[in-house]
Amino acid sequence: KTEANNPMIGTSLLLRPGIFPRCGLRFSSPSIVTRCFADASSEHFDVVVVGAGLSGVGCACRISTECADKSLLIIERRQTMGGTWDLFRYPGIRSDSDMTSFGFEFKPWFSDKILARGSDIHNYVLETADEFDIRKKVRLGLKMTQVNWSSTDQLWHLKALHEQSGEIKKITSNFVLNCTGYYNYDQGYRPRFKGEEVFKGDIIHPQHWPKDYEYSGKRIVVIGSGATAITIVPSMADKAQHITMLQRSPGYIISMPDVDYVAQFMAKLMGETWAYRITRRRNIWIQRTLYKACMRWPDFMRRLLLLHVKNQIGGKADMKHFTPRYNPWEERLCVAPDGDFFEKIREGKASIVTDHIDHFTETGIRLASGKDIAADVIITATGLNMQMMGGIELTVDNKPSPLNEKMCYKSVMVEDVPNFAWIFGYVNAPWTLKCDIASKYVSRLIKHMDANEFVSVTPIDNANNKVNSGLLDGVNFNPSYFQRGQHMLPKQGNSGPWKLEQNYEKDKEVLLDHPLEDEYLTFSKQKK
Repeated sequence: KTEANNPMIGTSLLLRPGIFPRCGLRFSSPSIVTRCFADASSEHFDVVVVGAGLSGVGCACRISTECADKSLLIIERRQTMGGTWDLFRYPGIRSDSDMTSFGFEFKPWFSDKILARGSDIHNYVLETADEFDIRKKVRLGLKMTQVNWSSTDQLWHLKALHEQSGEIKKITSNFVLNCTGYYNYDQGYRPRFKGEEVFKGDIIHPQHWPKDYEYSGKRIVVIGSGATAITIVPSMADKAQHITMLQRSPGYIISMPDVDYVAQFMAKLMGETWAYRITRRRNIWIQRTLYKACMRWPDFMRRLLLLHVKNQIGGKADMKHFTPRYNPWEERLCVAPDGDFFEKIREGKASIVTDHIDHFTETGIRLASGKDIAADVIITATGLNMQMMGGIELTVDNKPSPLNEKMCYKSVMVEDVPNFAWIFGYVNAPWTLKCDIASKYVSRLIKHMDANEFVSVTPIDNANNKVNSGLLDGVNFNPSYFQRGQHMLPKQGNSGPWKLEQNYEKDKEVLLDHPLEDEYLTFSKQKK
């Protein structure tokens, strides 16, 4: 039908529960608003989740369970679900958080391993999606390029590129959750080094690890000192002739058991479900206590962590390679399961060099000190490139709404942007703890809107809360990739729901227990 002979085109309709006879769509809530005739090429969903990694699948499970009457779509750019845990394939890839707290609260993680391997986490994501009937709601191979809120329609208009065919898919939605993480999937951070074109060996970035790469008997240099380097070194040490970690400056490394024997005993005593619940609470408490102690008593915790390292290396390495210039938790602590990193140092299979690179040579690396490191393979574990919202263009009524010019409301919603949640996890605790309570909050919000026949909700700063600082400025967290990408982050507020503190206990209370309506949220009903 054309607009001329159908007056319903271009209007928004408040529909009663049931099936709308003209388009065959089912509506189970009286507040669902859909422009059935707005664009014949568009599909409509009540909720769209962007990203099918651990965060996206977790949020989708929450929404589908707590708002079961809503139609749901998950859009994923890659050809497989799993996000980070499908992308990274380097040796030893694993979580640096224990899986009882890194995994989903609603889907217990039963495994002997505390720090799960990447392939196990990937399988866990897929298993969860199947158990909660999420997989059939996922569209793979679609790159979301634009999300535009229309105040006229009171809907999101989404455009997604099917990268294989070049076709543009159009979708409308009432609510959008962005769960794409914070880094660029296409390219890791890869600084260029003088003379690298003359190096005769292989140069590999962990984000783009070659399939079935053979490195037996080779001399390997890993550039970097973060979690990736601490994982790769012990994983490759046994097959390599020797592996050297080359760092500009040291980071903090702690050893933790690879197997939780206490949890195993509790599982035998009281069953897996109760053991999981207790272990999860215990581990969250331990993580939070360690972080708070580092913030409150940095000098004491520094001495304690360095004493731990000294005992681990057993005099087999100089402590200058393990003594950071910063306080604990100003960058994430690196974890070595069963002290595997320290073990390879003690065995002489791995070594650490603290220096700067002058240039690459044909056979390795010349350091600023004048020393040479021989190498057949150089791994540039130099970090990530930050990217917000997967590079999506966010607009309201076709006007750009750059994320870095906005504040975050309760660290979930975005200032002046209706019906939109940006899921950004914790940097000082397992990422998914925040994702889970954020998705619970969104579910509460959607149900509240239904109950009151609201069609939109917009966070508005009506008290001039914005300050000229970034989202994480008050958290004292300064890894290199955040320093490089700080200009991309939203702004910090000076008080109330606009002030981000990265505090799980406080966020849990604010998001799950506080009243939904306050002076900063503007709810709107259907326009007549």
